[in-house]
Amino acid sequence: MPAYWVARSKINDPVEYKRYTDLVPGIIARHGGKVLARGGRYQILEGPAKFHRFIVIEFPTFEQGVACFESPEYQEAAALRRGGAGEVETVMVEGGDATA
Repeated sequence: MPAYWVARSKINDPVEYKRYTDLVPGIIARHGGKVLARGGRYQILEGPAKFHRFIVIEFPTFEQGVACFESPEYQEAAALRRGGAGEVETVMVEGGDATA
């Protein structure tokens, strides 16, 4: 069953944040992930307007998505933004029965 890495971010330092985003697509691909949405047009329908970049990545399984996030290579890349370049909230959600 597929799973989805859903993140919302606020970029504080575009130059430093780009160092992070330049590395991430290759890491995601090596873990079987496919970017479905990354930074496109959006409209906040409910909730705080703090975040201005939204990302959705599909993985074949929940475990593969979590393994990607926890991988040393992703953690090394994420350290580039965690120093203040950006604020991010990330969740992994397993796809389920769309009729539920």
